[in-house]
This record gives sequence, C-alpha cells and structure tokens, in this order.
Amino acid sequence: MPSPVELGKLLPMPSFSCIFCSPDREILAYSAHGVAFFDAFPVSPGHALVVPRRHVVTIFDLTEAEYSDCFLLVLRVKELLVERYSPDGFNVGVNCGEAGGQSVWHAHIHVIPRFKGDTPEPRGGVRNVIPKKRDY
Repeated sequence: MPSPVELGKLLPMPSFSCIFCSPDREILAYSAHGVAFFDAFPVSPGHALVVPRRHVVTIFDLTEAEYSDCFLLVLRVKELLVERYSPDGFNVGVNCGEAGGQSVWHAHIHVIPRFKGDTPEPRGGVRNVIPKKRDY
C-alpha cells in the first residue's frame, strides 16, 4: 500500500544531472515513489508533472508498486489543481520514447488542466498528437 501523499515537504531524490531528479520548483505533492511539480513549459495554467523518484526512462521501466503509486499521485494532483484552478477537464498523458514525443529521459506523467475555449475544437484530446487521426 503506497504511503499517503503529503504537501509541502520534499523528500530526497537521487541526484543525477537530470532536471527531474533535482527539481527546482514548488512541490505540489509527493508519495513514497513519486513527486509532483509544475511543468517548466506549461501548455495551460496548472500543467503539472508526476515524476517517479527512481530515475527510469519510461513508465514501462517502473516496478508495479512505483507505477501504481505514481498514478495514485496523479489523482491527488488532480484534486489540488481543481482546488487551485477550477478547470473544466483534464488531459493525462505520458510520452514514451523518441517516436512517442519524449524529450526528457526521465519518466513523467503530464496532468494538464483544460478549460472551455482553450482550443477551438478539443474533441479528440490526446488523439491530436497525430492530427490526421483526430477525427473518428
């Protein structure tokens, strides 16, 4: 069972030359296996990342316990973002590998608040990563 998520505390993470291993941003929440903070290049107000403490390249490299704990942390982050930003919806996504759009080689989960009118046609959501496949 993952430990409860707490706010306002930063537990030690491994120190590599990785921007996600040593975050220099406000910590939104943390758990036994993950930490959450705002994205440095947000696509919307409140865009946050859930990052596993252990440095692995993709979420598929996580243990079952780490994976579960990080996705439970996504739920807590969603609650925090609702309180702070009152979004109308969310996109939750993960980029894995170069072909999947990954640009930071430390696994991370995007939690992106969405707001009515932030894009003219939100239908298709994450399917928009390949624009010709958006409409179905």
